[in-house]
Amino acid sequence: MPTITSNLSPAQPISISPDWKVQLSQAVTSIDELLSYLDLAPEQLSTSQQAAAEFSLKVPKPFIQRMEPGNPKDPLLLQVLPVSAEMQQSSDYNKDPLEESKHNPIAGIVHKYANRLLLVISPACAINCRYCFRRHFPYSENRQSKQQWQSALDYIRSDENINEVIYSGGDPLAANDNFLSWLTTEIAEIAHIKRLRIHTRLPVVIPARIDQGFLNWATATRLKPIVVLHINHANEIDAEVARTINKLLDAGMQVLNQSVLLRGVNDSAVTLAKLSERLFDCGVSPYYLHLCDPVAGAQHFDLDDSVAKQIYSELQCLLPGFLVPKLVREIPSRQSKTLIN
Repeated sequence: MPTITSNLSPAQPISISPDWKVQLSQAVTSIDELLSYLDLAPEQLSTSQQAAAEFSLKVPKPFIQRMEPGNPKDPLLLQVLPVSAEMQQSSDYNKDPLEESKHNPIAGIVHKYANRLLLVISPACAINCRYCFRRHFPYSENRQSKQQWQSALDYIRSDENINEVIYSGGDPLAANDNFLSWLTTEIAEIAHIKRLRIHTRLPVVIPARIDQGFLNWATATRLKPIVVLHINHANEIDAEVARTINKLLDAGMQVLNQSVLLRGVNDSAVTLAKLSERLFDCGVSPYYLHLCDPVAGAQHFDLDDSVAKQIYSELQCLLPGFLVPKLVREIPSRQSKTLIN
């Protein structure tokens, strides 16, 4: 089987299968292995095996290739490395910061907003981001067989206010194409559904996932497909990711991006401006810049609102308006995202 070898010259070379399923299965799950690829010693970082035990480390090799060897402050590394700061306790941070348990009417559905709902397609992610607001989500209670998905479809059929379905997870593209094709076809037969939105990080962390099988089912129905990527830093977009985005655009999909404002990763206007410019170069529209959700374990990523507003004000001075994402916070009791002025 052919391999792709990184030119970053880490202590341990990286070999990558061209098969996305193999890449997914071979994601790095060991702190020591991750650091060995980057020529870093554990004592250079405040790593925590306890944090990794509570929320496992998982990083695909294509994403590791974009990290800078020898740099303990690499912005991609900081998004995925379990550190001791995650073990801090705070009453302001909890396991269900968006109160999704209150909007989980049946297994597999999160329904918070009037005209759209979210389907928890897969409990799996290709990458475990340390700031993830669903790091404590009860995926075991939301696993579905194809037969059980009929209940979710019946729920959608019963509410004609719903005109958009969002595939989420985990990462929905961790599911297999046969299932996704079946489910999408079933949803397309519900007359009041107009759009299918796919929230995914897989095209970024394992670009090979966007293959012909995906493109076939995603464009096979009357539904308007929208892909919302999750990219926090311009360094996440290499030539392979850019080519993958181009495949989505060539297939007629709208491609948006949402980011999270993270201390130490992208907490500067210049960094965020570079991201927006890089996204636009690839044909992607900046959509949302989220303030960090107060999820237990992610306290060290959070920024004071005053700091976030200052960064955003500076960002507006660096970019034309169409490249400035909306700065938002999700507040559980509200019926939409809250714009931060």
